[in-house]
Amino acid sequence: MQVTETLNEGLKRGYTITVTAAELDAKVQEKLIEAQPEVEIKGFRKGKVPLAILKKQFGTRILGDAMQEAIDGAMKEHFDKTGDRPALQPEVKMVGGENWKEGTDVVVEMTYDALPPIPDVDAGKIKLEKLVVKADDKAIAEALENLAGSAKSYDDRKKGAKAKDGDQIVIDFKGSVDGELFEGGSAEDYPLVLGSNSFIPGFEAQLVGAKVGDEVSVNVSFPAEYGAAHLAGKAAVFACTVKAVKEPKAAEIDDELAKKFGADDLAALKAQVAERLEAEYKGAARAVLKRSLLDQLDGMVKFDLPGNLVEAEANQIAHQLWHEENPNEHGHNHGTIETTDEHKKLAERRVRLGLLLAEVGRKAEVTVTDAEMTQAVLAAARQYPGQERQFFEFVQKNQQMQQQLRAPVFEDKVVDHLVGLAKVTEKEISKEKLQKAVEALDEM
Repeated sequence: MQVTETLNEGLKRGYTITVTAAELDAKVQEKLIEAQPEVEIKGFRKGKVPLAILKKQFGTRILGDAMQEAIDGAMKEHFDKTGDRPALQPEVKMVGGENWKEGTDVVVEMTYDALPPIPDVDAGKIKLEKLVVKADDKAIAEALENLAGSAKSYDDRKKGAKAKDGDQIVIDFKGSVDGELFEGGSAEDYPLVLGSNSFIPGFEAQLVGAKVGDEVSVNVSFPAEYGAAHLAGKAAVFACTVKAVKEPKAAEIDDELAKKFGADDLAALKAQVAERLEAEYKGAARAVLKRSLLDQLDGMVKFDLPGNLVEAEANQIAHQLWHEENPNEHGHNHGTIETTDEHKKLAERRVRLGLLLAEVGRKAEVTVTDAEMTQAVLAAARQYPGQERQFFEFVQKNQQMQQQLRAPVFEDKVVDHLVGLAKVTEKEISKEKLQKAVEALDEM
């Protein structure tokens, strides 16, 4: 077996791997001898089938396995010897593969971008400001008012009162398209909050001003992207009868409200609200701290970047931004999305910081525990209510998905490691200033 270097420019590497016919034949023979004791063929006792017959019957398959093992072994030996770490899976191509014949040498070309040497980071030179926000009485009061609003009830308005935006009306309705009633388009005693946007756009606005006993014809059109294909984009008429008009009444902020949200009394609810608010502030402050850390790291360390990683990241960024600008396009049947210099610049930053954090984590022996991985999977599964089991099974079988879930956990642990080594000072600020700092992150 011979490995010959063909390319060494920057981080780009190229090699030719030659497996001789004799080496390959020896590998096949080895595998036949290994399999012989377990093979049973009619006319021969188990384990007594001649190698020649085994080779005739199973040789083609074993030859393929032996070829793959030989190439994989040569690649592993190469990486062990050189210390190279490929940025992505190496590209391996067999020379003359279509015309290759048994009894001749196997020649493959292997190319890859190597990960660059990454300089050490002196984390002690990093200066960070940890923002601290306390949950004051005003913030707690606002949160309690929101809770009271979410627990509001509805009382009947005076006889003859007109429905206002925010009111709850109780209606019977029958929907028709082209004069024909359609399935799922009718209901009785349906409570609808005007302004909730829970019905087709334009539906609720036409019921503002209605009184008990009114019969209202609501004319609307189903959205073009409506879930039911036979209704999408169609004009519809809903014959509505108003049976009740109710005004909202916020719940009192008292012990009874507290009990609705699982607290013993109002004081306990206030303590829970304060704890939740400060947890939110802490999360937002951490995002600001992390951005400051990454910005400083980006300015401290420079090294060559694997071109294939930068290209892949730039393509991903361009693709993501395109879909954000075209939210109605959910598939991938669109044309080529061109990357810009801005995409490439952002990709270079992400790749640089990703490689740097990975190296810092490797040297610091940062690992993601099974318990942390389980928590990450559970958090992701909440996005698929009712399908949690299927999601778990999917993750178990999909290495790529496991890596996607593990990566942010690993990154956060490396960030914590670096923050622990940096010079950190605390600064207490208002909720409003924290909000501005968070908004500034999106502008950068």
